Amino acid sequence: MTPFGERVRELRRERGISQKKMAEDIGVSAAYLSALEHGRRSPPTWPMVQKIIGYFNIIWDEADELQQLAALSHPRVTVDTAGMPQKATALANLLAHNIQNLTTDELERLYGELNKMLKAKAKN
Repeated sequence: MTPFGERVRELRRERGISQKKMAEDIGVSAAYLSALEHGRRSPPTWPMVQKIIGYFNIIWDEADELQQLAALSHPRVTVDTAGMPQKATALANLLAHNIQNLTTDELERLYGELNKMLKAKAKN
């Protein structure tokens, strides 16, 4: 499941809306919406994100969050390390070959640490 798909599912369930009903209302198939929620589709297009934001009638920060989640939700990521230090290539490969073996807690910890490092770097 992608971050975007998980959030859409949460919004839908919070409002008591079935997948079939939402799919009909926004003009897509239930199969497409299911695939989007489960991360078996590429990230939604900008117009689709806007349609979902409008459907749930969300604004401001929550709408921004959904747009950011869509940008972070490509289920098949490619990391280009050409021209970077060999450690960058090693790190990308290490993660690619082992991500399926990490627990949810380990993924959370790794994500949190990397996010913390990047935020600290952005401040400098």
